[in-house]
Amino acid sequence: RQIKTNADSVLTLNGVELAVRRTGGSAFSAHTGEYGAEWYFLDPESRAPNNPGITVAFRAFLLATGGLKAAQDHFETCMEAFGIPYVETQLRVSRVDFAVDILAPWFEPDREALVVPPGTRIREYTGADETETHCTGSHVTGLRAGAIGNRQLIIYDKRAEVIAKGKKGWLKIWNDALAEMGKPPFDLKDRDQSLVWRFELRMGSKQLRNKWDMRSWADLDAMIGDAFSDFTNRIRYCIPSTDGNRSRWPLHELWQCVIDVVADDLSSMRSGVVPDDVKEANRAEHKRMLDSMILGLMVSRAAVEGVKGEDFEAFMKQHLLMLKEASNEHPVPIDERIAKAEGKYRFR
Repeated sequence: RQIKTNADSVLTLNGVELAVRRTGGSAFSAHTGEYGAEWYFLDPESRAPNNPGITVAFRAFLLATGGLKAAQDHFETCMEAFGIPYVETQLRVSRVDFAVDILAPWFEPDREALVVPPGTRIREYTGADETETHCTGSHVTGLRAGAIGNRQLIIYDKRAEVIAKGKKGWLKIWNDALAEMGKPPFDLKDRDQSLVWRFELRMGSKQLRNKWDMRSWADLDAMIGDAFSDFTNRIRYCIPSTDGNRSRWPLHELWQCVIDVVADDLSSMRSGVVPDDVKEANRAEHKRMLDSMILGLMVSRAAVEGVKGEDFEAFMKQHLLMLKEASNEHPVPIDERIAKAEGKYRFR
């Protein structure tokens, strides 16, 4: 029906209600609501190689109210309803966001306070929809640092977005949190009483898969806390000082709050081990073993040649020159031989 009319359609598939629309070519989007997810489907007969046939973006309200478990349950329910079989090894995590909302009417983002890795891009913006323009007004309403494919921090006026886009669900979440603390609810008309800043930490595939080796639900549950704890050390919001070494600048109190929330909320999702550290340890141990084997073989070769101890160093230098000539005369180019050897190891 959607293909014939090219209009948005609503359908129910085995108990799951979907709002379907065409997103271009043979691609379709199916929305399961603000407490669900956006599902993107590609025609399996025309999709580009290595592109995922199905991409799922979970809604913020689902994650804010139910966490990672709610997202996994929704995913499994929908996949069963859609009749799509899969195994865990087919999953790829491409992005994870973690947000902390802080009531701080006195705060205004300052790009000078961001301490980021060399080469990280920083942007300022002044409105809920202005994400790539420099500040021109009297108030900065947001900062963005980093790239979404890698590691990105966004600090912005969440109150302004709630008002502009009518997302009153966040007001409900905030007021419930205030009620638990015995405090009165927000009045969005009073900016000084309801100015909430969102610190949103985003990680893309370069971090999740390349550094942390996270792909499945189990990986997220085991290590996402480690990844976000590392994030808060790599990118920091500080109090600028006269110290020329920015790494020594003291943490801003709001950033310390973000660190504490990450530590508390994600404490059960930590292993304490960085996959890259494990890989590097394995690589170092293997290099040590190979060096030991090379030295042992060289000693044995010297013994066969009748070399005395005092002549061993000179023998090694001469023998390495012979090995170099033998490598140059080998019928298979050295690049191909190294590539074949690399195929035996998976340290990266």
